[in-house]
Order: sequence, then structure tokens, then C-alpha cells
Amino acid sequence: MENIVGLYEALTPELKFYWVIAIVATLVFAIQMILTFIGIGDTDVDMDFSGGTDGNTLDTGGTMQLFSVRNVVNFMLGLGWGGVCWSSVIGNPILLAAVAVATGILFVIIFIFLFKTVMKLESNGAYKIEDCVGKACDVYLRIPAERGGQGKVQVSIGGAVHEIAAVTDGEQLPSGAKVVILSLIDKHTVLVSKA
Repeated sequence: MENIVGLYEALTPELKFYWVIAIVATLVFAIQMILTFIGIGDTDVDMDFSGGTDGNTLDTGGTMQLFSVRNVVNFMLGLGWGGVCWSSVIGNPILLAAVAVATGILFVIIFIFLFKTVMKLESNGAYKIEDCVGKACDVYLRIPAERGGQGKVQVSIGGAVHEIAAVTDGEQLPSGAKVVILSLIDKHTVLVSKA
């Protein structure tokens, strides 16, 4: 510990500043990531300066505020580590500050790009049963003949496979049979016929 304090005391004031920012920002960033991964990701408060706050970090409806706590932490992370890493190459403190600020801005841009990429992968799994009408699908559980009971079909909607209760007016449809959804019986059941 004495060695670390001695090393810190030997640093220039500018480098001490960058080290403190880098260490504090790294700790806050690590805490944010841990909370996000364990499901307590609501540590971010968007500052939109319109009087409202939004406590969501990742579930923001596909949008992201430029001025948010998470982006400030990312900027400080880039600023601190940019100053530390570039200090051995850049001797001019003003140029070093400019490069450190540019590194912080780059960190924010990279995070926003990654955030938007992840949001494109998001799917809420919701679908409207009305979207099934006219689709070809497979019988999952056999469907008794002439509406003698319900079976199930598997239909792909929006890239996700859904199981829906089904009846038929014709002959019995065994599991694995190819069918077409003709209409809706109710909010949870469809009428099918052999394809």
C-alpha cells in the first residue's frame, strides 16, 4: 500500500487527476454492469431537462438519451483512461486534455452504437392471433375430426413459434400434418384445414 501511495505522490497533478477519474469511473461502471447483469438495471436516470425522469437503462422503447448517467460514466471512463494511456506519448497538457476528451466522446459513441445494436435484437414475443389467419403451419397435438375437441398447431409469427389451440371441420388431423389456418374461433382458438 505504501508503494502505491508513493507512486501516486510521484505523479504530476494532471496525471493524478486522470488516474482518480479513471479509477472512480471504472468502479461506477463495474457496479452498473453488475446491477444490469443481475437484473437490477434501473440505476440510470435520463436527464432530458423537460421535468421528467425515466428510470430505465435498457428498456427505453428503442431510444436513448444523450445526457444520461450511464453516458456520463462512459465519458468519464474514456476521459480518465485516455488521459492515463496517452500521457506517456503526449507531453503537452492541453493537447493531452483534448485527446482525453476525444477519447471520452468516442467511448460514448461506441456505447450508443452497441446499445442500438442490442436494441435491434430485442423482441417482446407479443403477437396478434389475427396475424395467423392464412398461414401454413404444423399440427403439434392431433386435432379431432369435426370439432370433436381441440388440438394444437405450431405457427411461426414474426420469427417466433407459437402454439395455438385448433379445431377442424374435416377429418382428424394427426401430429405433424401440414395445415392452413382458415379463421379465428375465439381469442385463443383457430379453425384449420388440411393443406
